[in-house]
Amino acid sequence: MNPSIFSPSLGGLPLLSRARTRSISPENPTGEKGCGGMATEGAGAGCARDLGPGWKISPCWNILPKTTYQLADIVGPGVIQQIWMTPTGSWRQLILRIFWDDQEHPAVECPIGDFFANGWGHYAPIISLPVCVNPGSAFNCYWPMPFRKRCRITYENIGDESCRLYFQINYALQDIPMDAAYFHARFRRVNPLPYKEVYTILDGVEGWGHYVGTYMAWGVNNTGWWGEGEIKFYLDGDEYPTICGTGTEDYFCGSYNFENKVTKQYEVFSTPYAGLPQVIRPDGVYNSQTRFGMYRWHLMDPVRFEKDLRVTIQALGWRSGGRYLPLQDDIASVAYWYQGLPSKPFPPLPSRDYLEII
Repeated sequence: MNPSIFSPSLGGLPLLSRARTRSISPENPTGEKGCGGMATEGAGAGCARDLGPGWKISPCWNILPKTTYQLADIVGPGVIQQIWMTPTGSWRQLILRIFWDDQEHPAVECPIGDFFANGWGHYAPIISLPVCVNPGSAFNCYWPMPFRKRCRITYENIGDESCRLYFQINYALQDIPMDAAYFHARFRRVNPLPYKEVYTILDGVEGWGHYVGTYMAWGVNNTGWWGEGEIKFYLDGDEYPTICGTGTEDYFCGSYNFENKVTKQYEVFSTPYAGLPQVIRPDGVYNSQTRFGMYRWHLMDPVRFEKDLRVTIQALGWRSGGRYLPLQDDIASVAYWYQGLPSKPFPPLPSRDYLEII
């Protein structure tokens, strides 16, 4: 197998490969060769009653409340190449989990909206290399996810209402290089952040790997600027960080408050590697707080570690006398990284009420 299959570059596209392309969707839930479009019942059965088998019979699944569905169970070796989803319902109450090989605990565990950098439950378009969010609520993921023995993907509805899920999981069955690591993503939320505490994006990671991305859904509970805090990466036993940023907007590849100097407003942007794609502004009545969605992908500058990793960010504003104000904001995040197996289990996700966006 040519390693270029894991690269976002177009340079490897002309090269032939023995990889076998497969795809899982409600129309082919096993992904097996020649097994698509065989459904005889499903959400589209009534609409296709004049057309018969092979037409659009099962384009989506009905996701019942308090129920976990298995979207994929793939025998490897192989690599997940693309995931497309468009879910209805509350995105914070729909939990995506991915399990690699023989591990019983997930390497990915995240509310669906946050995983696709849309953490506030409102659509925000994103134009980036590993994550694209397109009209009307089309979630796309291009993180390459190699596995050797098995890939299992589940989808849990922890809410009280049914919803629908349209999805497609595109993958290749192929040999995997010895040095290919496993994709991980972990969600965290603190609301409110305790006074003078540093927000932890990721901790407890042990092993050899590299950090590849951060998404943050940041809800401001004070007036004034909120992004003076620095991000810090503690690598391989660091007491003080090896990487120390200069400010929140600086880490997300912006500057000076993300402000458009002409309009005097926050300016949204979305690029291949970083963005502020979402600013939810107060309406003067019930929507009283400003909320931000930001991503930073370390595609060209992955953060390498050999033994362990911890990532934190400060929440700082301004108070009188030109002094920093430690903020008590509503902060949620997703950390994305690759490492070898086994990986440590994550702490349990918070309850539905704690996850809820209000």
